[in-house]
Amino acid sequence: RRQRQMCIRDSSRIAVRSIRRDGIDKVKKMEKASEITEDDLKIAEKKLQDLTDKYIKDIDKLADEKEKEIMAI
Repeated sequence: RRQRQMCIRDSSRIAVRSIRRDGIDKVKKMEKASEITEDDLKIAEKKLQDLTDKYIKDIDKLADEKEKEIMAI
């Protein structure tokens, strides 16, 4: 069960990072097309990274809680 829990944790983290990568690609394309400024790009990248960090932390917290719950059974 522990191995399965780690697999779920890892796949969730990968999914969040993939979403971040897609978001960064999108804003880079917008900047290249002159739809946003370079400053806007940097702000968007920072916000995407902050959100990624938050959700990775949430995933780890939930996975740790679930692991403790499983171990208690």
